[in-house]
Amino acid sequence: MPLDEIQTELGRDRSELTEKVNALNARFRHHSAHDVMHGALQEAGEIALVSSFGAESVVLLHMAAVSDRDTPVLFVDTQLLFAETLVYQAEVAERLGLRNVSVIRANQEDIEREDPYGALRLGDTDACCTLRKTIPLQRALAGYDGWITGRKRFQSGTRAAMDFFEVEDGTGRIKVNPLAHWAPEDVRAYMEENRLPRHPLVAKGYPSIGCAPCTSPVKEGEDPRAGRWRDQNKEECGIHFVDGKMVRIGAKT
Repeated sequence: MPLDEIQTELGRDRSELTEKVNALNARFRHHSAHDVMHGALQEAGEIALVSSFGAESVVLLHMAAVSDRDTPVLFVDTQLLFAETLVYQAEVAERLGLRNVSVIRANQEDIEREDPYGALRLGDTDACCTLRKTIPLQRALAGYDGWITGRKRFQSGTRAAMDFFEVEDGTGRIKVNPLAHWAPEDVRAYMEENRLPRHPLVAKGYPSIGCAPCTSPVKEGEDPRAGRWRDQNKEECGIHFVDGKMVRIGAKT
């Protein structure tokens, strides 16, 4: 197919996807997070839930279990996670009865070539995140039409205007954010009402949990994400980037 025809076809696909996302946002604008989750699983094609099994992850995992225990759940193990996270992942999956959890890791050949001594993070945290999180996840998502995230507007300025449904630039996938409008107290209330287990590190001062080398406890009064990449000009791990560039949340197309 000639290049101009390929570009026309890509533009048409993008336009159709945008229309679908706009229709979904209009339909679910005043619905609950659970409705958004259920609607995504029923109407947005083949969808996977991507979960870090971190401090607040159990909320979406519980919603997925209520909707369909066979919902594909992708857990990216960077091989630099806290031991507590690995134990928590296994316990939560069993407790909720999740039947389709996949543990995603970087190819060992890539690790041996790019980070044989596990020191890449010391010189370039972005490259480390790309190697251990972004690339493995993009490979795992290749067969899906979209994915569900736990992002919330309050977490950072780059997320302040995102909708429930977004078009992910450069991939042709839908990104679903059921908890976009939730506040911290909504998360706590849901966990308490449903008696969901908390990540053990939360009680030790970790309200946001990533890889062990790049996560530190948060002091009283600090932003909950202050312990992620402390003292670095970095807010995102990279899984919400395309081709190394931050996806513009809520951009109108």
